Amino acid sequence: MTTLLRLSDVIARTGLARSSLYLAINRGTFPKQILIGSRAVGWVEEEVESWIQDRIRSSRVHNSVVNKTEQNREV
Repeated sequence: MTTLLRLSDVIARTGLARSSLYLAINRGTFPKQILIGSRAVGWVEEEVESWIQDRIRSSRVHNSVVNKTEQNREV
């Protein structure tokens, strides 16, 4: 079953501010919202969770590269 998240849920899960969230959507780096009513939008939970997991993976890779670079400088 697909769950739709409202804006407050997306902000709580991602830690992004509202303005940062919409900026990321406009840049194409965050999933777009879908219209669920005449004045209501939501985000597909699976897409938001996938974005979060991608951020975690890229952060881990980045930190690993930085740590290796720092270790090589110390030698």
